[in-house]
Amino acid sequence: FLKNKGLESTILVPNDFPKFLKWMPDAKKVVIAEYKRKKAGEAIYNANVIFCLDFNSAARIGILGDWLTKSWATKILIDHHQQPEDFDYIYSDVTIPATSQMVYHFIEALGEENLVDENVASCLYTGIMTDTGGFRFRSTSATTHRITANLIEKGANPTAISSDTWDTNSVSRLHLLSLVLARIEMVKDGKAAILYLKRDELKEFGYQKGDTEGFVNYGLSIAGAQVAVLFIEDLYQDFIKISFRSKDEVDVNQFARKHFNGGGHINAAGGRYDKTIEETIADFKEFIEEEEF
Repeated sequence: FLKNKGLESTILVPNDFPKFLKWMPDAKKVVIAEYKRKKAGEAIYNANVIFCLDFNSAARIGILGDWLTKSWATKILIDHHQQPEDFDYIYSDVTIPATSQMVYHFIEALGEENLVDENVASCLYTGIMTDTGGFRFRSTSATTHRITANLIEKGANPTAISSDTWDTNSVSRLHLLSLVLARIEMVKDGKAAILYLKRDELKEFGYQKGDTEGFVNYGLSIAGAQVAVLFIEDLYQDFIKISFRSKDEVDVNQFARKHFNGGGHINAAGGRYDKTIEETIADFKEFIEEEEF
């Protein structure tokens, strides 16, 4: 969109993104800071304006965070996570299911929907589709669907986008999934599902970034489950990455903040824990029993 406005822009991400998104327009132009630190640092140093998308704290973007904090550029936050930090300008709305929907509203406010071409429409549609869990999350609204209809009219192809994004399983990913599904454990009288993967298992099956995307949702699909949690040993460091999902009014954002150094949304959150995976699961079982739902 910025390119269509005649503005020079650079897209930065702190870490590599999943392989199933590599098909997207201009994906090869994204600067991945973990691989190109100098180029990423120079882009921030030279920027006049920095749009901060889909995160609400500098601490969430790894090595980019320190550079962002020190930058003199105008910082504009567009995000839907709870409790945002201070930025120069903030567009924050936790009721909107996808940051890409907020970007569309931003374009609408500028009165420049005419600059949404097929590439822009495809990117925004993909962002909305993935952030809403395939339009499944409860915050997905009629407005969300009206916007996706507009994007389809502007060239987004739902069939191609869905296929390019979801139908990209590798054999190794399916092996990991079968391993996770074979040992789902239900606790709290069947209201909470526990899934996990260990480091040696990730290595054995050739784990790649994004391979475990969506695994946690299988736990939530179990009849009677209100919470699902996926624990994964980090490949390189001694901590556990955690994904939480929930239904209805069960607030995993507050649960993750309280116990697992994390946060996110009411029904979708993340966290990390500096214990072994066995200790982490044991602590989760203790913590979840204290929750009322």
